[in-house]
Amino acid sequence: MLDNLPRGTICIEDIEIGMVRSLSKTVTDRDIELFAEVSTDRNPVHLDDSYARDTIFEGRIAHGMLTAGLVSAVIGEQLPGHGTVYLGQSLKFLGPVRPGDRVTAEVEVTAIDHARRRVTLDTRCAVDGKPVLKGEATVLAPSAKFD
Repeated sequence: MLDNLPRGTICIEDIEIGMVRSLSKTVTDRDIELFAEVSTDRNPVHLDDSYARDTIFEGRIAHGMLTAGLVSAVIGEQLPGHGTVYLGQSLKFLGPVRPGDRVTAEVEVTAIDHARRRVTLDTRCAVDGKPVLKGEATVLAPSAKFD
């Protein structure tokens, strides 16, 4: 067994089909401002109230990738957790996330390839139970065994 695996990490040997983990976060104006700064995506639909009112969204929205980042947080912190390597992610954006919305990001194990340490996860985000993002991730899970 590896002694350096972080507490809470779920190793490939312990992952099962149907396992689910989630987190919830209220998206704030500051989150959107920080994401714009880090990503350099300063589209006014995210930052300018008067501009955003005249769009199909009728108001400011969070960056889609900010929402997708919550999925990454569940994968990197919970399932499988620290030591996980992201291999791929598909995304469909189904609805806007607005400042003040509480987003619940959830991942569910749908397939496991033990020999290759690959895990496939359904990924989804919702606001008030309404889907705003869905997709699928493939990750390389940590192992309790030495390679």
